[in-house]
Amino acid sequence: MAVSRKYGRTYHYPFSPGTTSDDRIAANYWRHIEKMPLVLHTEKLDGENNCLSRYGVFARSHAAPTTSPWTESLRRFWQLIKDDLGDLEIFLENLYAIHSIAYRNLEHHFYVFAIREHDRWLSWEETVFYASMLELPTVPVIGYSRPDAGKEAYEAQVRQMTAGRGALDPYDVITGEATTMEGIVSRNPDGYSINDFAANVFKYVRKGHVKTDEHWTRNWKRAPLKYEGGNYV
Repeated sequence: MAVSRKYGRTYHYPFSPGTTSDDRIAANYWRHIEKMPLVLHTEKLDGENNCLSRYGVFARSHAAPTTSPWTESLRRFWQLIKDDLGDLEIFLENLYAIHSIAYRNLEHHFYVFAIREHDRWLSWEETVFYASMLELPTVPVIGYSRPDAGKEAYEAQVRQMTAGRGALDPYDVITGEATTMEGIVSRNPDGYSINDFAANVFKYVRKGHVKTDEHWTRNWKRAPLKYEGGNYV
């Protein structure tokens, strides 16, 4: 039995070009988006989904705490803050190991993107607050959208946002050339029930962002930080 409920699968926008055969598409996404006064877009980072709770550090599966070598420093950090978490579950993007995208503007290895408490996903404002209390950064905010401008304008804005470089200076691990960001994650900035996750979070991923020929865990490398010896876990 899982110790806790894992992070839900995020559905792609139907106009997201980076889908694969096993991805899920939110064909009716607009009927959910148009109900939100405001939509928050954050940068989708190419790392591992990790969760910190009072029970341990978890990867995608919550059946048991992870013991992977690229979570070793995160697990040491968890030892320092585990008694302060209470019922909070901190979900973050672990960039300690390089995947398909290398970032040359990393000031930290771990970026918080969501926080859950009991059966509720916290608002973005609450997420930023608790991340700051733990001295962890949040994923970069790309911008906001107002759905009242209409579906066509909304989709055009999403495409325009994802054409940018992003905040962390991404590079293709194979060619070493500068690239655009992997994509964006769009969410309702307000809090919502865990049962309503699929109606409040969506993603857009660019085509061809996965470039590694073999699974990254086989010969993984530590991602260097912008200022080694600076503020990082």
